[in-house]
Amino acid sequence: MSSSNNSTKLLVCAAGIFFCYFYFAMLQEKITRGDYGDDENKEKFTYMFALVFFQCVINYFFAKLLLLTIMKESEDTTKTIYYATSAFTYLLGMVCSNMALQFVSYPTQVVGKAGKPIPVMLLGVLLGKKSYPMRKYFFVFLIVLGVITFMFKDGKTSTKQSEQMGFGELLLILSLIMDGLTSAVQERMRAEHKSKSGYMMLNMNFWSMIFSGIVIALSGELLEFIKFIQRHPTSLWHISTFSMAGALGQFFIFLTVSEFGPLPCSIITTTRKFFTVLASVLLFGNTLLIRQWLGTFVVFSGLFLDAAYGKTQSVKKETVK
Repeated sequence: MSSSNNSTKLLVCAAGIFFCYFYFAMLQEKITRGDYGDDENKEKFTYMFALVFFQCVINYFFAKLLLLTIMKESEDTTKTIYYATSAFTYLLGMVCSNMALQFVSYPTQVVGKAGKPIPVMLLGVLLGKKSYPMRKYFFVFLIVLGVITFMFKDGKTSTKQSEQMGFGELLLILSLIMDGLTSAVQERMRAEHKSKSGYMMLNMNFWSMIFSGIVIALSGELLEFIKFIQRHPTSLWHISTFSMAGALGQFFIFLTVSEFGPLPCSIITTTRKFFTVLASVLLFGNTLLIRQWLGTFVVFSGLFLDAAYGKTQSVKKETVK
């Protein structure tokens, strides 16, 4: 009976992750790449700091609700500077990722962001003085190979198109670097203060909300964002449900990790990303070359193998005295 209940709970968590992030992904592509307005007055949504600010507000209050109800965790002793630093890199990572969608297709963004283990491992070796088993390096090599295969440009493109595609890929690289730095700071937080995920979500979104709020207030983006919402009221529904889907998806990920461990969660999220790419191709008309499908397969094979066999705890390198 207990095994049956666990299987049902895992299926519910998996369905929650799939549904929330599928909806999240479709709305992200609609918001960042779609057109608002009629044929004569079409315009793009370009207010990325405002979009991230909105996300962080929803995530903050969602985390607050969880801590008051479900996630009743012990007192948090994590230094504020850690939360502020990780929030800053987390914010820049999200902004760069969203901005990249203005220059590259959604499948390109997903495959590019699937390379997150690369900066995490490099920064772990360089800054955290960690070592990893050889199979971990092999799985990450597969991810690198797949990303390169996917991103490789063949055929002739116009100069303007090449510049735009190059800028989009640069934004993805910056986003990956920020993700790696965020993970490095979070590892320090866990090692020194045993920081809990609920407090991490709460405080990182709080500081990201502060930083992005300052940016949109000083730059005038907040006023332009409000005017855009007034011109296109449907965009407010898209942004609100997009943010809520992301917050609820984070809850299902936390629940999966806490109940079943990181391995099932990694496999579920990896599989979800692949189907998100497939859905983007089918629903939004994004076409992939055979080479790009091959690259996608190699990337997700590396991610799946890493999730299944590469989760061995890394160890600190011994310092020579």
